[in-house]
Amino acid sequence: MRCLMTYGVVGVTIWTQDDDSLESMIGFYRDQLGMDVHSRHEGWASFKFGGMRFNIGVHNSITHAPRDPYRTMINFGTDDIFELFDKLESWGVDVIRNPEKEHWGGWVATFHDPDGNVIQLLQLED
Repeated sequence: MRCLMTYGVVGVTIWTQDDDSLESMIGFYRDQLGMDVHSRHEGWASFKFGGMRFNIGVHNSITHAPRDPYRTMINFGTDDIFELFDKLESWGVDVIRNPEKEHWGGWVATFHDPDGNVIQLLQLED
């Protein structure tokens, strides 16, 4: 019997509630996190990010923030967590947690995107 296996994460999609929210989210991920827009369609944006796609779309069933915002967190790697964190903070990003050293050796900082999704920066140890 053949065993089918995945080979990695090739995309992540987050949903927002309307076109205004979509524009705000696109601006945030493009202008503040430096992602390049790969494609745009009505109610949808796709960013080429490393070897994967990061997508944001409008979904008619999204009406409010999640009950537990920490249920899902998106982690973005960075080589200089302090420099990026300082830029995000200067732009008024809603900070949850300043950069802190973790027990596993790396650094973590946590903030919200414009829709209230919990986003983390990770600076991994070599």
